[in-house]
Amino acid sequence: MEVIGAEDPYIGLSLLTQRKFDLVILDLTLPGMDGLEVIPKIREISNIPIIISSARDDITDKVIGMERGADDYMPKPYDPRELVTRIKTILRRTHIVEEKAPKPKSLFEENSKAREILFKGKSLELTAAEYDILGMLLQHKNGSVSREQLLYESEHIADESSIKNIDVIISRIRQKIAKIDSENIYIKPIRGVGYLLSDRI
Repeated sequence: MEVIGAEDPYIGLSLLTQRKFDLVILDLTLPGMDGLEVIPKIREISNIPIIISSARDDITDKVIGMERGADDYMPKPYDPRELVTRIKTILRRTHIVEEKAPKPKSLFEENSKAREILFKGKSLELTAAEYDILGMLLQHKNGSVSREQLLYESEHIADESSIKNIDVIISRIRQKIAKIDSENIYIKPIRGVGYLLSDRI
């Protein structure tokens, strides 16, 4: 097990936003903020398992800690082997839940060999240029792509074409998507940049 310590709760909260951790072991007596106050702040940003490890063995602290989102409470002193066992037990349980959770299916699926893009399981009848543009947006899904990049990286649009041609092609792609779902806009303009393909409604 690799352990990274944070003596200050604010540093610990910052670390949780910067790196992926499997579990938090939280003391309650901390500088600047009580450990019981840290728990809801962790829960605002993560569902990571939390084990409270504290010399405070008041039943009230235990109840409050568990109510605020801690998964376990271990009053000091204890045998370190018990802590390791509890860590393994919690991780085994949480990892099983993660594995069983169905992965959200993408609304758009690309078959590059057939040069075909499906939307909600239905094939979009795209021209070569439309396929290039939508394919690039798919590669950068939920991220913006500039008009210039869409123009110059497309194999089927001449380099001397106007940037406005991209807007025309995007409009045609939107129309084809709207034949399957007219209630939502999936290709969104990013002012001053280009477009973004959203896989979320």
